[in-house]
Amino acid sequence: MSDEEELFSAVDALLEQAVRDPLPEPAERKRLREAAGLTQDQVAGALQTRREAVGNWEAGRTEPRPPKRAAYARLLEGLAARFPAPGPIGNTSTAGAGPTATPAREAAAQTSAPHTAPAPHTAPAPAAAPRPAATSRPASTSRRPGAKTAAPGKTTAAVAVDPRFAHGPLAVIDVGADRKVVAYCTGGLVLDVPAKSIPALVDWTLQEAKLGQPKLSGPGKDADPLLVLTESALERYGLPTTLTEEERLAGRLPEGHKVIKQLARAEWKLTKRGFGPWARIYRPAKGSERACVQLCIPSWHALDSRHWGTAAQLPPAELARVLGAYASRVMTPCGSTAVTGLELMTALHPPTRASAPHADGTRHSEHNPGSLGKDPVDPAPCEAPDGHPLLADLPRFHIRGPGEKLLEEAYDWARPMTDAECTLRHLVGIDVNMAFAAGANGLIVGLGASTHVKAPVFDPKLPGSWLVDLSHVDLSRVKVGKDMWADLDAGLLPSPFTPKGERPDGPAWYATPTVAYAVELGYDVAPIEAYVRYDNGRYLDAWYQRLRDAYLATMADLGVDADLAPADFLAAMDGYQERDPQLAIVVSAIKATVKGGLGKLRERPRGEGWRPGEPWRALARPTWRPDIRAAVISRTRINLHRKIVKHAAFTGQYPVAILSDCVVYAANGESPLDFLPYRDGKPLPGGFKLGINPGLVKHEGTQTVLWGEGVREQFDAPDLNLARYIKDGTVTDADNGE
Repeated sequence: MSDEEELFSAVDALLEQAVRDPLPEPAERKRLREAAGLTQDQVAGALQTRREAVGNWEAGRTEPRPPKRAAYARLLEGLAARFPAPGPIGNTSTAGAGPTATPAREAAAQTSAPHTAPAPHTAPAPAAAPRPAATSRPASTSRRPGAKTAAPGKTTAAVAVDPRFAHGPLAVIDVGADRKVVAYCTGGLVLDVPAKSIPALVDWTLQEAKLGQPKLSGPGKDADPLLVLTESALERYGLPTTLTEEERLAGRLPEGHKVIKQLARAEWKLTKRGFGPWARIYRPAKGSERACVQLCIPSWHALDSRHWGTAAQLPPAELARVLGAYASRVMTPCGSTAVTGLELMTALHPPTRASAPHADGTRHSEHNPGSLGKDPVDPAPCEAPDGHPLLADLPRFHIRGPGEKLLEEAYDWARPMTDAECTLRHLVGIDVNMAFAAGANGLIVGLGASTHVKAPVFDPKLPGSWLVDLSHVDLSRVKVGKDMWADLDAGLLPSPFTPKGERPDGPAWYATPTVAYAVELGYDVAPIEAYVRYDNGRYLDAWYQRLRDAYLATMADLGVDADLAPADFLAAMDGYQERDPQLAIVVSAIKATVKGGLGKLRERPRGEGWRPGEPWRALARPTWRPDIRAAVISRTRINLHRKIVKHAAFTGQYPVAILSDCVVYAANGESPLDFLPYRDGKPLPGGFKLGINPGLVKHEGTQTVLWGEGVREQFDAPDLNLARYIKDGTVTDADNGE
């Protein structure tokens, strides 16, 4: 080929590419991916490229080249059809079928107050829609011809535009002023609901509503559609707007309620938790086809105000926006944030998968590698909480000490201030972002049962529980780098080995990260015995990545980006919740999902007539794993202590108080920048760094040293934990047991 022919061929290819593979603007590429709840890793996996390449495409630094450009363009085109840019209601119908605009709807949209948009540099989550006077019925929900199911482990445009879920993961059911029942979906879409009863509502949801969410992993299951019932909807369908005290304690309606009888006559079933704040209505699955609808009832306290703020009081369209943003970025809520956090682990690592086809083409269910399996495993005796059946033979009032019980918990430590610290003006609190999520990232945990070994050689890569004496570890001289030791004032530091910061006085049980840190500090360890897990893996990585991406995307919508300079970050965090209070609720729920999900790994009995020594319901779950919870907490506490030691070694500053992931220092200024050792905008390596990423820190609050000393004097407690009150300075008698 001549030089001229080669040039002409290249130009022709470029022209064809420009025509056939147009791409939206970089910001729109990012919006579409986040709207679908996809991570950059998932997109990169589907396109067989690196995650960094996807990030560069979304930032506009580079453009994809053929053949990946065509595939990327197809993905974005499919996502654009499924997740159109937020606009006036009446222009929100999606590909497939859906309601069309009506004059009444357009009039309602024009007369409604405008919604406050999030920070302009990022695309907002689905905007709240005004309530229309009337809506049209949705069209048929038949599957679009040619739609294909993605191969396990891959994400394609076909999954994102699955017509079964064309209207999003959930809907808020409400009764309008005209007494018509309507469903507020995500993206501002509103549907008429013809159902006259709860059984009819379930049928409509499964047959016409096009609600649900695609599975998060290849062997997993699609998320069931979620219906959120407002008080007016409860009245319309014959349900109480609030539960009686007896019903609230039972967590459900009585079996004789008329609505439960209606469901039984229509051959619908309820799960064991019955018809409560989070009710699941289903028929037994036939093959791979599921028939199940989840109900959420805010007025029955389904949305805990500690985690969901004022979500339960929001108008229907705004509530749909909040829950829809959470669903698209985390998963469709299926209970409390704790329940959802645990279910997310299973959704990302289902216990079983389909086997390779047999000679006759059939398959069977088999263990999914990397999962916890479908059968529960017993903990090691030291990992079992008090009252567990494994401990039934212990004397009734026996109290297990550190040599019998694994006690890995978060910090609750404080000390009196030194004379030098009392001459400073302020107490400044810093808080680790998503600390427990960061502790889960990259952590190797056991997947199966433990093996008991005597006098083992410690292996920092082997998850388990170790009985070892760490009382010889002296914090006055520790290793802070390769061949680098530091002399510290051990009296001003908490021990890394106990939640209260007390130095251990003999053998005790510890999780692997705690023992590994003793070795890192430069000390030898000699375990007496251990329960180790040879079947292990990084089970929580995908869980961490999903929640990290959800948190960062929502914070970016609120104007707090991950690449801000320290001063800009502190400014962006100041009042970020007021920029979009609805998205601030989503941030709170995401953080609660992390802590609650980990807490569920060691769920305790919840009434039900339980007595010590008897099994309780949670023990039947393969996800009841106190050893995994202990490992995450251990690593989180050690991560924090490592930063504290580095900070002390290079600045001579020591913490005054620590509570979980909050650390308080005395300083002359009110800002973290007044004591964090930034040089030319760069933080101390291995120390605290300001930023929004999990594991980095933000400003928790500042009070005066006089305030701190006054509070401690008031309660006659020189070591009162001031980290508990540093945020706003409010202290009550109830906080101190009075």
